[in-house]
Amino acid sequence: MSSAEFTSDEMMTVGAARSLRDGAACFVGIGLPSTAANLARRTHAPNLVLIYESGTLGAKPDRLPLSIGDGVLADTADSVIGVPEIFNYWLQPGRIDIGFLGGAQVDRFGNINTTVIGGDYANPKVRLPGAGGAPEIAASCREVLIVMRMSPRSFVEKVDFVTSVGYGTGKGDREELGLRGRGPVKVITDLGVLEPDPETCELTLTQLSPGSTVEQAREAVGWQLKVVDEPTVLQAPTETELTVLRELKATIGGAK
Repeated sequence: MSSAEFTSDEMMTVGAARSLRDGAACFVGIGLPSTAANLARRTHAPNLVLIYESGTLGAKPDRLPLSIGDGVLADTADSVIGVPEIFNYWLQPGRIDIGFLGGAQVDRFGNINTTVIGGDYANPKVRLPGAGGAPEIAASCREVLIVMRMSPRSFVEKVDFVTSVGYGTGKGDREELGLRGRGPVKVITDLGVLEPDPETCELTLTQLSPGSTVEQAREAVGWQLKVVDEPTVLQAPTETELTVLRELKATIGGAK
């Protein structure tokens, strides 16, 4: 694939990376969020402070980590502290600017499920990895970004289990629950970007990826997706962004 060509996954990762501003403190989840955050640090945001749940502050990995326990995070961090301190001193008091999350399901109000799918909690059809630190990240970071591939199985009208609260059932729920942060300000997908409606907090399509259509986005969600009058089209990835991203992905887990 030439640098001028790109996949929908690459567009999604680049779009997510562009959403991270230089100098921000970002609590990073493994997977797509970690790839996007490391891409941002290597391109437009060299002073982005990467914080991982394992207690690494200011990690600067030279490859993509396999997990939050990957040694490259501790080796390259400005500081390594205990997990309780990460949550009690940094996250819960609101000291972290951006929480970067993925999930198995997200619903029309930005609630995330990484716990169970189908059935009830005791006897689900699928038991997922669980919450980890995601509920606290979603509750306490000043704002949250979600990155996920769109499909009707993942973008559902109502999640089977609320692992991490977005906007609950609509505007005002976060305030009633006493959650510190603003909640999810963007959901970045392979087809475009969803943002909460200012009045209802329902996720609304505001931007399209190059080559994607409103019809494709509507078919990829499990509810009647709202769309702004004139969705903007995201700028295609630059040659630099694609080159850096592909080099990063080639190094995951230390593989060359």
